[in-house]
Amino acid sequence: MKSKLTLTLDKDVIEKAKKYAAAQKRSLSNLVESYLKALVNREESDLEEKFPITPFVKSMRKGNLLPADFDYKTAYREHLIEKHE
Repeated sequence: MKSKLTLTLDKDVIEKAKKYAAAQKRSLSNLVESYLKALVNREESDLEEKFPITPFVKSMRKGNLLPADFDYKTAYREHLIEKHE
């Protein structure tokens, strides 16, 4: 879902950003959105380095579904065996 955002920036910065965006054949909105996404993703990545997230949890975040035949009891048992070896 797209939403509008009003920013207050230095006029010179706006003009330079518009020229840069035009040279890249992108809109200024797209340029700002890309920058903000990169910034947010970097912060998420920094957090993941401090607190590692298992591939299973990452798959849940992405909306991937478990296979219909997934046996969580067996998976958990295998996890415990591996953990306590």
